[in-house]
Amino acid sequence: MAAETAFNTPAVEPAEFTAALKTAGYDFFTGVPCSLVSGLIAYLEQDTTIPYYAETREDAAVGLACGAMMAGKKPVVVMQNSGLGVCVNALTSMALMYKTPCLLLITWRGYEGKDAPEHIIMGDISGKLLDTIGVPYRAPEPETLLEDLKWATEFQDRESLPAALLLRPGVTR
Repeated sequence: MAAETAFNTPAVEPAEFTAALKTAGYDFFTGVPCSLVSGLIAYLEQDTTIPYYAETREDAAVGLACGAMMAGKKPVVVMQNSGLGVCVNALTSMALMYKTPCLLLITWRGYEGKDAPEHIIMGDISGKLLDTIGVPYRAPEPETLLEDLKWATEFQDRESLPAALLLRPGVTR
């Protein structure tokens, strides 16, 4: 049974989202866990058909993803938007500069000013920060997540650059 969300639409279940990621060709997963996608992380950790490498820092996860791409993999990096601040240099001086595509699944802590105080400022500027560094993104709702994944995948395939999905609370678990 799907969990209800703030959108009054069922969240996309981790199994369904992972299946869509795998169907889109993603075959290498890394990142720093976030409670907003704890179900997805748990699913990735138990799925023996794909590698998931937990990282302690988002910039290190971007580095792993870039290396995986050079080894012929199609990587995904999972992070909180607070981690976006941590990995700006890795994104701009490596992934963007050397045209290294990866999918960034960024949880949107502080969305609409609702969260713990330490997430509010980053919640307010996450989209602006992605715009500033030149990473295109979409902020899907549960009913658009799979279509937005298709958009991000097609962008990466066409431009050989990272793309992001900024995941509001309740889009997936």
